[in-house]
Amino acid sequence: MPQDLPPSGGYGPVQYKRNLPARGFRPAVMLFGVAGIVTYGFWTLGKGIREHNELAREKLWSRIHLIPLLTAEEDRDLARRHYADLARERKLLGSETSAYNSDRYVRPTFAIAPNSVTK
Repeated sequence: MPQDLPPSGGYGPVQYKRNLPARGFRPAVMLFGVAGIVTYGFWTLGKGIREHNELAREKLWSRIHLIPLLTAEEDRDLARRHYADLARERKLLGSETSAYNSDRYVRPTFAIAPNSVTK
């Protein structure tokens, strides 16, 4: 009986790997995409921080420029209260008296008390 021999030219190659198509993008494309998104995010964040700092600076300078106006308004109110107190004192006592031993002006302090106690 004759012996089985390989065909002339040999056998074909044996496929031992799985032949699956690649799904998704290549890793380099993914890396560049993520790097682009992160770069855009940091750029936008930097713009937002700069805008926030500019708004804070503007707010600070607006408050600084309002201080003289608020001080003048407070001085007008103190002068009005002072002259009203002097008039009320003249009306009640008939003369002007002073609670201080000098003629130096002492800035009064007014405390606003609540009308009713809640506790």
